[in-house]
Amino acid sequence: MLDHHCESTVLVSAPMDSVFARLDDHVRLAAHMSESSWQMAGGRMSVSLDAERGRKVGSHIVLSGRILGISLFVDEVVTVRDPPQRKTWETVGRPRLLVIGGYRMGFELAPESSGSRLRVFIDYDLASDGLLARWLGSAYARWCTGRMARDAAAAFSARQG
Repeated sequence: MLDHHCESTVLVSAPMDSVFARLDDHVRLAAHMSESSWQMAGGRMSVSLDAERGRKVGSHIVLSGRILGISLFVDEVVTVRDPPQRKTWETVGRPRLLVIGGYRMGFELAPESSGSRLRVFIDYDLASDGLLARWLGSAYARWCTGRMARDAAAAFSARQG
């Protein structure tokens, strides 16, 4: 049972199948993790995909990198993939992260008159009982779900403009 939950919802000006196709690309979905930012403490993570490229139940997605000189690693497995409505993945084993620990993450899409409603969510545990995790865990979860949702919305609004 994961103790914490966060989600972000946006309207995307595109049909569900187009939005799902974009979000089903984990390199693109996790692009905010590969950029140096203050939320990433100046570090970055790289994404490695198995032969299924994260596009089948059971497929693995590995993120690794360094932040503040600390080596980070997480192995995720796709647990639900129901195009174009939903996809969920969760950590396998014990992730090496700074503020959040094990998690289940995903997105859901629903039709809207102007396109699609996208909800990105994460259910997670904190990495530790330490002050850093308690302070920054929820802020990191909000940033991560918010970036994924906003990046998807922006990608389709840029195509129209």
